[in-house]
Amino acid sequence: MVFFLVLTGMQGQEPLVADLKVQGNKRTRTAFIKKVSQVKPGQVLDSTKIQMDIDRLIRLPSISHAYYQVFMSDVEGYYNVIYGIEENFTLIPFANIFTSNDDEFAFRVGLQEFNFLGENMTLGAFYQYDVFHSYGFNIRAPYLFSNKWGLALNYQNLTTQEPVFLDNGTADYEYNNESIELLALFEPNFKNRFELGINLFTEDYNYLFGATSPDVPQELMVDKLLYKLIYNHDGITYYYHYLNGFRSVLNLQYVVSTSDQLPEFWIGFNDFSYFMRVGKKGNWASRLRLGLASNLDTPFAPFAVDNNLNIRGVGNVIDRGTGAIVINTEYRHSIIEKDWFVLQGNIFIDGGSWRNPGGDFGDFADDQNLRIYPGIGIRLIHKRIFNAIFRIDYGHGITTNATRGVVFGIGQYF
Repeated sequence: MVFFLVLTGMQGQEPLVADLKVQGNKRTRTAFIKKVSQVKPGQVLDSTKIQMDIDRLIRLPSISHAYYQVFMSDVEGYYNVIYGIEENFTLIPFANIFTSNDDEFAFRVGLQEFNFLGENMTLGAFYQYDVFHSYGFNIRAPYLFSNKWGLALNYQNLTTQEPVFLDNGTADYEYNNESIELLALFEPNFKNRFELGINLFTEDYNYLFGATSPDVPQELMVDKLLYKLIYNHDGITYYYHYLNGFRSVLNLQYVVSTSDQLPEFWIGFNDFSYFMRVGKKGNWASRLRLGLASNLDTPFAPFAVDNNLNIRGVGNVIDRGTGAIVINTEYRHSIIEKDWFVLQGNIFIDGGSWRNPGGDFGDFADDQNLRIYPGIGIRLIHKRIFNAIFRIDYGHGITTNATRGVVFGIGQYF
């Protein structure tokens, strides 16, 4: 509940902030909340700034909900502003279970702290078994230097069995990507965020079995340098697990290579997401991804058709392309909702098409590249633990050579 005073009898004098107080926070430092807030002692009392602070706080991983109160202070013309905080539990283990490309059991497990040192820093690590062993860690401190500037550092050593699509069939390679990434984070306001940085990585391909081609090497190790720019516009209103509004995420990358076998290229894609509340318990969610990359005629094209990325039920990396148009739309409905727990059901349609490596834009209309997968799913949601959403989805294809399958994961699919 939000309390606000109707200020009267001030005889033209503007009301001022005497103090900003914070209550309800246990793990999030009060000094941090004051650092990221616009309202400061001595400023003119401005309800617009207060509401912007509340909207920003709700977006933080450590906070599930926030509200404000305003009371008169002991000094005439001055008012105390109080921010009430409902915190999330932020030390979160996670586990994703899926099927590897040789139809064996695969999984990723990890641990993340989203409120490290009470400063909403993210510190995490993971281990993955997907035919081969992989691991990585990351630290993200978006407010390290101020309420606008921060840094992120990511390291991973990822090894998977990857299909490579040749003219005469499919080959399977052991693929290793070892990378270290440094990003500068800039947040001019709570709705807009920029990330700019570099990624140094090595790609290592080793042939395992399947088709071969004299034009495709069976062993290849390449050092690369990636320049990255991400722009995130977030105009969503958050109320626990319910979302309403529009979000756009633009990702631009340019990769410099040391090998002609894997030449330099650029890649860009934009995710447009729209969410709409339907009654008290419903949420309609849609995502459109538009992506293009350098149109190289290579079996190592960057856009993949995959269960865990874009089309639920389609399989693991069943095709690749140099362009993508993908739409995911679903209706989510809370079947059971208690103080801390929500059981949510959903129905969805995932669809998309890809441009073949070296192809043209007409490939998007080719029915061989089109996938449409309707399906159903459930969500188990803990309202007091950040991103504690366990999802199970079943997708069934209705286009050419369709498959079907179950996809597990943590967090909403989009």
